Amino acid sequence: MDGKTKPSAKEYFYSLDDLSLSLLCTFGSWYNSSGRGKRPSPLSENTNTTSHTPVELFALEWQVFLPPQQMRGIYVCPLLGFLAVSLVTPVILTRILTSTELRRQTRYLLLANALLSDLLFLSVYMLSTCLNAAGVIMSEWACATLLFLMGVLYSGGILTAKAMVLDTLLAVLVPLRYLSLWPVYRTRFAIGAIWIVGMFIPAASVGSFLWYHSSGPCALQICSLPLLLALAVSHSKPLQVSMLLTVTAVLLILLLVFSGYLVLCCRTRNSGVWRGERSSRARGTFLIHYLNLFLSVCPMLVLVIELLLYSNNSLLDLRVTLWVSLIVCNVLLVLPKALAPYLYGLRYRDLCGALQKTFRIRRPPTVATVM
Repeated sequence: MDGKTKPSAKEYFYSLDDLSLSLLCTFGSWYNSSGRGKRPSPLSENTNTTSHTPVELFALEWQVFLPPQQMRGIYVCPLLGFLAVSLVTPVILTRILTSTELRRQTRYLLLANALLSDLLFLSVYMLSTCLNAAGVIMSEWACATLLFLMGVLYSGGILTAKAMVLDTLLAVLVPLRYLSLWPVYRTRFAIGAIWIVGMFIPAASVGSFLWYHSSGPCALQICSLPLLLALAVSHSKPLQVSMLLTVTAVLLILLLVFSGYLVLCCRTRNSGVWRGERSSRARGTFLIHYLNLFLSVCPMLVLVIELLLYSNNSLLDLRVTLWVSLIVCNVLLVLPKALAPYLYGLRYRDLCGALQKTFRIRRPPTVATVM
C-alpha cells in the first residue's frame, strides 16, 4: 500500500462543481470585460454605503450571506432537473410527433405540449442560473425578456394541464360525443390559444419590473429570479400586489384542475373503472395526476404565505426571504417538471415501449399459469 487515500464521491462532486463554477466565472468576466454587458449602475460603483437603505445593501452583497456549500446544492438542482428532462423528453416528443396514430389523439398532443413547455422552461431557467453564477451583467430589457420567456413557458404548462383535465372529462362524461366536441383540429387550435393566453399572465409582473426598475435595488443589473422575488416581496407594495395577483391566478387555474379531477373521480366511482382489472391502472393514472398537481401547487402556496407574512410583518429578515425564494425557484419549481416525463412516459404503454427501446431496457417476461 502506498498510503494514499482514494478520493470519495463527495470530493469528486465538489471538484467538478468548482470546475464548472470557475468556467462560468471565466465566461462572465470575459463577457463583462468585452463591453457586451451593461455597465453597473452608479450605486454599485459608489463605495460610500452610509446612504444606502438595507434593501440596497442586501442587493449589493446578497451572495455574502449564503454559505458556499449550500449554494452549490441549490444551484445544482436546476442542472440536474434539466439533465433528467433532456434524457427522456426528446424521446417522448419524437415518438408522438413521428407516429401518425399518436398525433391523432388529443391526450398525446396535449402531453407533448406540456412536456415541451417544461423542457424549454428548464432550459431557460438553467441558462439564467448559469449567467447569474457567472456574474454576467444584463440590461433591464434583456432581463425582462428572460423573465417574460420563463413566465410564458410556465404559464403554458399550467394551461396545458387544465386542457388535459378538460380532455379527460369529455372522454369520460360524454364518450359518444367526444370526437365531435374535441376533434384533433380543435386540439391544435387550443394549443395555439394556450400559448397566446400564456403571454398575458406574466405580463403584469414583468411590466411592474420594468416600471419600478429605475428606483431602489431594481436599478442594479441583477437577473436572478430568486433574488428578484425576494426583493419584490420586501421592496414595494405595487410589486407585492402584482406578484400576489399573478400567483393567485396560477393558483386558481390549479384549483380548477384539481376540481376537474375530483369531479371525474366522483363520476366514475360507481362505474366499472375502479373495479376489476382496470382498477389498478385507473388509480395509478389518478395518482400521477394528483402527485403532479400537488407538486405544482406547493411553490405557489409558499409564495402566497411569504407575501402574506411580509405584508403583516415588515421586519422579517431578508436572508430568510432569499432562502425561501431560492428553494421555491431551484427546487419546488424544478421538481414537478423533472418528474413529469418519467411519470407519464412510463405510464402510457406506447411511450414506455419507446423509452425501453431507446435505453435498451428489457421488459420482464410474463409468466402464464397453467391450470
